[in-house]
Amino acid sequence: MADADASWLRQRVIDAALDLTRTGLSPNMSGNVSAREGGSVFITPSGIAYPDLLPGDIVEIALDGRVLSGAEAPSSEWQMHCAIYEAFPEAGGVVHAHSDFATALAVMKREIPPFHYMVAVAGGRDIRCAPYATFGTAELAAHAVAALDGRRASLLAHHGQIAFGESVEAALHLAHEVETLAAQYWRALQLGEPELLSDEEMAVNVEKFRTYGRRG
Repeated sequence: MADADASWLRQRVIDAALDLTRTGLSPNMSGNVSAREGGSVFITPSGIAYPDLLPGDIVEIALDGRVLSGAEAPSSEWQMHCAIYEAFPEAGGVVHAHSDFATALAVMKREIPPFHYMVAVAGGRDIRCAPYATFGTAELAAHAVAALDGRRASLLAHHGQIAFGESVEAALHLAHEVETLAAQYWRALQLGEPELLSDEEMAVNVEKFRTYGRRG
């Protein structure tokens, strides 16, 4: 990858990380962001506050975790990011967040069921909750990949949420959508268990989202 292209991709990762802080999607230094180009993954470093990030702080790693460039240590969740890129060739960006409502549901090990048609934006009839594993482990990475089968986002038990997209911007947008849905579902639960949409209706919505917003 040309230096100019790599620098631009690093800045896009920083912009997404700053959005996590600015919007409150993932407070302080929680969560992490990456973008993939070919065999390289550009990921936020471990232990640096997002407002302090410079392009040179973004770490370039191979899919096996080898550091290709950068003086900092990669995010502790590099295994989860790389496992997603390995499992889903269409993934160009990954966003992991400790957003409030998604985390509240994840602590209770609750998935987000088809209470609203927008759940289909994540690629399926529901948004699953992956089993718990210690952060930064291969076990957590495997759980995340399994929960993402046929999906582009999932909750992580006792942890938060993870989302991927064709670009880092698409992954960030989806992470925001997941948090909105988690908040709406949590509020609905205060009134009782909401009626759920049928599998047939959700299949229609999943198909509609495949081409939603695409030109031509």
